[in-house]
Amino acid sequence: MDGGGGDLRSTIKKWNVIYPVYLNSKKTVAEGRRIASSKACPDPTCIEIADCCSHLKIPHAIELDKAYPRDFFQVGRVRVQLKKDDGSPVNPAIKTKKQLMIQIAELVPKHHGRTKKQETVPSSSAGGSSKNTKGGKKKK
Repeated sequence: MDGGGGDLRSTIKKWNVIYPVYLNSKKTVAEGRRIASSKACPDPTCIEIADCCSHLKIPHAIELDKAYPRDFFQVGRVRVQLKKDDGSPVNPAIKTKKQLMIQIAELVPKHHGRTKKQETVPSSSAGGSSKNTKGGKKKK
């Protein structure tokens, strides 16, 4: 079983790497963003990137134990297979890594995890504002 994992690992090593920083609109180019900030999305995660890859039918592998070299607090990366062994693209619509990053950045804000978070934010912020007014009354 270990030999099979080694073969898979050596195959995945040849795939392209996408760090979440590459797609983060809150980062500068110097900090590692690779696409235009207008096309990028705020704070993408490895899980969201991997879900977008599976939506685009791109083979991928999540590596949560790896960190971005420029900022080692950014943990996780996704390896993607853009081309088959014969050199033909896996998804004919996506031929380059940059095209893939732009496609993923468009899909991440629509990710089901983000839409659920946005629905719960207004109710929690309303609760937070009532707590702030109570705190203000105690100070008087």
